[in-house]
Amino acid sequence: MRTSRPLRSPRKPSQPTENRSQPKRVDQTITHKLQKLLAQSGLGSRREMEALIAEGQVSINGKVAKVGDRISTGDLIRVKNRLIRINTGSRLPRIMFYHKPEGEIVSRHDPEGRPSVFDKLPQLKSSRWVSIGRLDFNTSGLLIFTTSGELANQMTHPRFQIEREYAVRIIGQLTPEQMTQLTRGVELEDGIAKFDMIVEQGGEGSNRWYHAVIKEGRNREIRRMFEKLGIAVSRLIRVRFGPIRLPPYLKRGMLSELKENEVRQIMVLFNKMIEPKVVVPRVQSNQSKFTSNRFSST
Repeated sequence: MRTSRPLRSPRKPSQPTENRSQPKRVDQTITHKLQKLLAQSGLGSRREMEALIAEGQVSINGKVAKVGDRISTGDLIRVKNRLIRINTGSRLPRIMFYHKPEGEIVSRHDPEGRPSVFDKLPQLKSSRWVSIGRLDFNTSGLLIFTTSGELANQMTHPRFQIEREYAVRIIGQLTPEQMTQLTRGVELEDGIAKFDMIVEQGGEGSNRWYHAVIKEGRNREIRRMFEKLGIAVSRLIRVRFGPIRLPPYLKRGMLSELKENEVRQIMVLFNKMIEPKVVVPRVQSNQSKFTSNRFSST
């Protein structure tokens, strides 16, 4: 004998909620300058992107773009027929540390066919790696890559005066007069060059090490400064760029990508460095700034 089940009261129609089975709406009213977002995607500087747009090599939703066009999140952007994922600021850029050895060039194209640092980097689908600054073929040390062309441009722009610290090995020893000359300025063919600070770090035999801090990155600048004094540089290693020090665990030829929390930390430190601030005279120290800390607030 079947027992009858009590009848259930009919369910009340559920009210539609914003969270259930409804996709989030993208605000199409917020627009951004095309060349700015292309630069942020790691394709180059804003000026390079403007030139690319002017050449008709960029399209928005199938139409050739013009310099000054604005785009929103839903727009389809192609550069040289390549689909580009646009970063409107919600995604953090990727940042990679590389301990560059000697014998590699910081360029994608080299007529001499020399090894490139870009050959070591992981492939990207809709953006590209940009180097924050460069290192000469025979210079080793810290090299930083990012997917944000805007970040790379800010960190290398001369007006922000970002410090670079190098370990320099020479044959012989600098005189006090030569060290003073290097900090006051040396006349090169492309203008005056000077160190913000230089301190001796010891050495063995005829080889002496110095740590020097400079706030620009002209081609072979440090080597040319020493050559002007009749001194040859036998080794040159970048040990710090801005707040970032060469990590002791990062051996020559090794890569290390930052985690999201580390990227945020780097962005905060860089933003502090480019903010307008009162200049306070520095006191020269005999101690090197190179420590085992990964990041520095200096």
